[in-house]
Amino acid sequence: MSHPAALLAVALAALLAPGAGVPVGRRGARHKLLLVSFDGFRWDYDQDVDTPNLDAMARDGVKARYMTPPFVTMTSPCHFTLVTGKYIENHGVVHNMFYNTSSKLKLPYHATLGVQRWWDNGSVPIWITAQRQGLKAGSFFFPGGNVTYQGTAVTLSRKEGILHNYKDEAEWRANVDTVMRWFTQDGLDLVTLYFGEPDSTGHKFGPESPERKAMVQQVDRTVGYLRDSIRRSGLERSLNLIITSDHGMTTVRKKAGDLVEFHKFPNFTFKDIEFELLDYGPNGMLLPKEGRLEKVYAALKDAHPKLHVYKKEDFPRSFHYANHPRITPLLMYSDPGYVIHGRVNVQFNNGEHGFDNGVLDMKTIFRAVGPSFRRGLEVEPFESVHVYELLCKLLRIVPEANDGDPSALLPMLTPEGDGGPSTLLPMLTTLLPMLTSEGDGGPSTPSTTTHSGSAPLAGGCPALMTGLLAAAVLLAKVA
Repeated sequence: MSHPAALLAVALAALLAPGAGVPVGRRGARHKLLLVSFDGFRWDYDQDVDTPNLDAMARDGVKARYMTPPFVTMTSPCHFTLVTGKYIENHGVVHNMFYNTSSKLKLPYHATLGVQRWWDNGSVPIWITAQRQGLKAGSFFFPGGNVTYQGTAVTLSRKEGILHNYKDEAEWRANVDTVMRWFTQDGLDLVTLYFGEPDSTGHKFGPESPERKAMVQQVDRTVGYLRDSIRRSGLERSLNLIITSDHGMTTVRKKAGDLVEFHKFPNFTFKDIEFELLDYGPNGMLLPKEGRLEKVYAALKDAHPKLHVYKKEDFPRSFHYANHPRITPLLMYSDPGYVIHGRVNVQFNNGEHGFDNGVLDMKTIFRAVGPSFRRGLEVEPFESVHVYELLCKLLRIVPEANDGDPSALLPMLTPEGDGGPSTLLPMLTTLLPMLTSEGDGGPSTPSTTTHSGSAPLAGGCPALMTGLLAAAVLLAKVA
């Protein structure tokens, strides 16, 4: 056996040894993880309100200047990106509402939370991935956490009721207490916890209102209570805490003289429409009747200067949104501050989201603290699609195929937190040129896997599989 082949045998032995199922470079102490989302917390909400607990969290850990959510900036789609690492066109939860263009059925947000086929459509969220790798996971009110995926349910879960009071601070603390018991008594390794504020208050009163500012102070008190609870539970050195959100909020121009009103557009009629999903903030979808697509598009494309209407195939690819079967042939969004009114004007919120994710008001927060995170670090803005890879790294689990960059958020972590360097894969990488130099025709080019024909899915090749594939190639060359 040649020297490189002997080294390869050692590498393969290491891969196949007991415990090799642990991801390469991710052995070591595994800490618990709590991901908390405060819905609709705009990136700058802590700048006009005293937030001592969020400020302390930034001093003790990591703060991002802001985080960019995916388009469309809605609650369910954005939360599912956090737990799958996929852009919305790749995970398929394209709206807060379940809809079916054939039956014309549309369900409101709370009802949609329990519709399995809306969520379980090919993507496996982190709860299930963690459980498949021997961990226990929990979801408390987190969107997507209350249905089964490929026949598997989250270990422990709670689903909010349709009449749930988002503002009850006493209930918030009780929910935190429950989550702490899940960690300490039920042995959970991962929990996602959701609060419906300050989104609800921002919608009702507007993002610049005193009511929103008061709600941000309630959020901050809850962050303080949460961190105190972690200390009291003895978890401070064994639990990583991430606090983030799904999207921001902007003021609606309710009294503008140029409202976006479909029922007032010349040359447009709803008689040409088979199915519509309008009157839900600043975006919408239309399915024209057979043979009328061009007519409807011609009537709408220049109907209003604040409205942007596209055929599905022409929608800006940078949004990573339109390339999914659930998206209708025509889709649209409006400029910041403008909502889309359909047959009648039924939207009366003072604050709204769902706009272009490049708009600053749509940006949101990211804070992290715990044994795996650096202290006092402020990082540059990043996309929320990268958070999933970070979660998997913290839990030492192999991620599913996703759109995130595994290295994007590593600067947040301590050397211990990022799992340390891998020794096996560099060994294989070193061996490869030694063997390919012996007349094998040169190195092969890896292929890129895509989902639904859209953006490449990064992080989809676990370290163990990468090592085995590389080893197989090398064995063939040695032979």
